[in-house]
Amino acid sequence: MLTCDYKIISIDGDYAHLQRTDLPEEEPKLVARALLPPEIFEGCIVHYEMMQYEMK
Repeated sequence: MLTCDYKIISIDGDYAHLQRTDLPEEEPKLVARALLPPEIFEGCIVHYEMMQYEMK
């Protein structure tokens, strides 16, 4: 089961680009904002666990 932290590197309309904090060389992940907490902003960190994102 994947458990990790992501940094919101940019928000583009209904999507956000997330970068893993432990693997910065990986390609950013594109995630629908509907799956993310509504209070996200560029530069914040979200925690991913069990197919859910939450503010850290």
